[in-house]
Amino acid sequence: MDDKGTAMPSPRSTLARWLCNEALPLWATVGRDTLSGGVHERLRWDGTADIGVPKRVRVQARQIYCYAHAADLGWFDGLGLAGDVLDWLVDKAHAVDGRPGFVHLLEADGSVANPLRDTYDHAFVLLALGWYAKASGDTQVHGLIGQVLAFLDEAMLAPDGSYREGVPPSLPRRQNPHMHLFEAMLALHETIAYPGALERARRLHAMLEARFLKPAPMLREFFDDGWQPAAGDEGRIVEPGHQSEWCWLLRRYEVAAGLPAGPLASALIDAAEAGSGTGGGFLIDETDVEGRPRRRSRRLWPQTEWAKAWLSEQRIGREGAGAKATHALSMLMDGYLGRPVPGGWIDQFDEAGKPMLNTIPASSLYHIFGAAVEAEAASGTAAA
Repeated sequence: MDDKGTAMPSPRSTLARWLCNEALPLWATVGRDTLSGGVHERLRWDGTADIGVPKRVRVQARQIYCYAHAADLGWFDGLGLAGDVLDWLVDKAHAVDGRPGFVHLLEADGSVANPLRDTYDHAFVLLALGWYAKASGDTQVHGLIGQVLAFLDEAMLAPDGSYREGVPPSLPRRQNPHMHLFEAMLALHETIAYPGALERARRLHAMLEARFLKPAPMLREFFDDGWQPAAGDEGRIVEPGHQSEWCWLLRRYEVAAGLPAGPLASALIDAAEAGSGTGGGFLIDETDVEGRPRRRSRRLWPQTEWAKAWLSEQRIGREGAGAKATHALSMLMDGYLGRPVPGGWIDQFDEAGKPMLNTIPASSLYHIFGAAVEAEAASGTAAA
């Protein structure tokens, strides 16, 4: 039941049902810091909260997003939680030292641990704000969105149109904050038709081919100040998970911008799979720019992005995409989720298939939630 007493729809996909029945309830209760506010950064292996751990602003924003979006879908009565965490985050992290923007890291009690302003963090704040505004109907949130965008434009925007890593600036330059800003702008457009969001997305989209693909479809991660690949091995790193994520985002952008389905998204997911050929049926964490494995460990989040990419390819009618999506979802469900406790997950395995962490990070809920949304949409299409 939701807060109006009406029955919530029952998700059709296996992943969405697991999310609603086990993961969202766990992280709304044990994962919530009822003493100091906000949400916990992680749980211990036994499913209890790992209290006293510093709290990243991006994790707080990701949980706000998940529970606001879940409420909007009618999946989970999480709007109150999202609103409480948002109020706490603004109170503790926004302009608390007299300077604009959100700080990077909070102590467990909500005091400032690191006053850095980080572009990646602000992308997730915008994602959270867009979905909270849509789910709640609170138009006052639009004002905070405007403040965050103004801060990005005034403090983070480089002369070449890219966004610096943060304030103060640092190297290497990265594609990843730009990818998540792209996601945030699409969300602002899709949720509340925020003025100018789609144009901002268009500019970020243009950066993909101009700066990050060297050569296409290999998505480099790290660059120097002139957007040339960073020196040494760092400049050769490619992450199959991010190639998959860009595939999914490109398909969303094509819909939002009224564009036909182009070949780049397909090329990105194909390259991601080719580089993970020795991953035992999973996406591995890193390859080099030639597609050779660099790190054969495998985190949870690339598997969610792998599934989302193939689900987006399925929507455009690509042959074989449905079977690929089903395989990726199966590997995610069977390999990572529901362990070591119901509603939890194992976040990373080594090459031999042994867990590499003994905690359950909250940050992965955002990735799992996104995969569940896509799986449910595909399930609904099949049911129709």
